[in-house]
Amino acid sequence: MKKKKRFKQKLLIASLVIGLMAVLSGCGYSTDPITSESTGFWSHYIVFPLSWTITWFSDLFGGSYAVGIIVVTILIRLLIMPLMIKQLKSQKAMTNLQPKIKELQEKYSSKDNETKQKLQQETMRLYQENSVNPMMGCLPLLIQMPILLGFYQAISRTAEIKTDSFLWMQLGNPDPYYILPVVAALTTFLSSKISMMGQTQQNKSMAMIVYIMPVMILFMGITLPSALALYWIIGNVFTVFQTLLINNPFKNKREQEALAAAQLAEDRLKKKAANMKASKKGGKKRK
Repeated sequence: MKKKKRFKQKLLIASLVIGLMAVLSGCGYSTDPITSESTGFWSHYIVFPLSWTITWFSDLFGGSYAVGIIVVTILIRLLIMPLMIKQLKSQKAMTNLQPKIKELQEKYSSKDNETKQKLQQETMRLYQENSVNPMMGCLPLLIQMPILLGFYQAISRTAEIKTDSFLWMQLGNPDPYYILPVVAALTTFLSSKISMMGQTQQNKSMAMIVYIMPVMILFMGITLPSALALYWIIGNVFTVFQTLLINNPFKNKREQEALAAAQLAEDRLKKKAANMKASKKGGKKRK
């Protein structure tokens, strides 16, 4: 049951990654220049507002479209921060529920289908009672996918952004030295790893995303406009600081280790007391 569930989770993530790569590689989207007259919901309400906002902030900061992209990235991260906070709280709640989940697993340890179904029902009930969603960790990624696609089209369909230069590269072209893609992949790994620290064993069944996402971002950074890698780097740095500020995993890990040590000491005392009691009973019997 557990293997089947993990396989489904891996299949879902792999499908999302392949789908995003296919779309970003140019499958089925308009290449017409984006303007206020562009038709269609996606172009008019997603791509054009992004293009306009990047351009507006670029003009505000001396005509640098790279700065405009950085500012807009930070604004987007601030907008989705409530969702990220909810994700972090859900992860912490999952960690706190681990002892109860372990008790249920011990209680329903039989391998027959009826017991497995009962374990699943009781686990879901425990999640519902504590307002925990195990799949909450994937939601921010799903939200960011259309944003990333919108950024891609805003860059590709806005000549001013596409032809602007930043450091050694042109924003509309891939980084010729692969520096930004590598940094984007490394910061993706760092932000994912920090977010996953201290999570429960069940949540760690989703840990493959820690390794899949950097590879995916590296591939996109090498083949797609360097502006996308810049967007992802800034977003990752923001996520790292946000996680450390709101739900410091290093502090949580220390707390968990302290609780585990206290529990171990308590179990040892109980065992010692039980042994002493058994020893006294044995001594009385001998007399």
